[in-house]
Amino acid sequence: MILVTGATGHVGGELVRVLTAAGHPVRAMTRRPSEARLPSGAEAVYGDADDPSTLSAAFAGASGAFLMSAQGVGTTPPGPTHDLALAQAAARAGVRRVVKLSVLDGGTGTDVIARWHAAAEAAVTSRDWTWTLLRPGRFMSNALQWAARLRSGDSVSLPFADRPAASIDPADVAEIAARALTTDSTEHAGATYELSGPQSLTPLDELALLGETLGRDLHAVGLPPEAARAGMRRYGFPPEVIGAIMHRTLNSDRGAEVLPTVEKVLGRPARTFREWAAAHAGAFSR
Repeated sequence: MILVTGATGHVGGELVRVLTAAGHPVRAMTRRPSEARLPSGAEAVYGDADDPSTLSAAFAGASGAFLMSAQGVGTTPPGPTHDLALAQAAARAGVRRVVKLSVLDGGTGTDVIARWHAAAEAAVTSRDWTWTLLRPGRFMSNALQWAARLRSGDSVSLPFADRPAASIDPADVAEIAARALTTDSTEHAGATYELSGPQSLTPLDELALLGETLGRDLHAVGLPPEAARAGMRRYGFPPEVIGAIMHRTLNSDRGAEVLPTVEKVLGRPARTFREWAAAHAGAFSR
């Protein structure tokens, strides 16, 4: 049995779908199991990394686990306590194969974001089990943040509108996770996969492609950097984290690199943003 944490998230939800479609027994962990829309064959189970006492039952009997955390970098208490709690629960349950969802560059660097993800990854890589790290960049599904505005109008506010990224379809990430969790060979053991989509696009480019898909003339209202900072402050981001995000976003082109990993692992091209938009057009319909 495979446990999927974050089972209603963008990657976790896709992973549950892929695994159940292939006939694998799946337990989907969520904080709201009664509200989870899961495919037939998936078992919803309650679990909350804020309360590690809830995790033992969720992990019991699992031979493999997909671990991810939505805990914000820099939150209190310091350090990725959710990642640590999930890894500890998996170890106690005797899980033998783990796939960890991280971020592009993982713990590379010295800022608060790097230190956080280095500790989160080490919680997995330091244990005696078969592990695989997935390091995607920006998700195509981030565009779903525009959905509410576009259901009632044709314009959205875009911070960093001209900063390119080779965004990736979460479904591609999920398919690689499924391979790593279910392939009997050692092909994915100890592997760190840096993942991107097939094109480097700015948010403005993505909005234009979405507009073509919907047959609508969509417009962007650009937000200056200080407005982006203010928005992060309103959401409670610590100052050190805001500074690190701004520096990485404005000074690094790492996320714009088109990486060949998806095609190498899956044997097919990564899905394009146009393909993602066509598959999710209903989310933006008026």
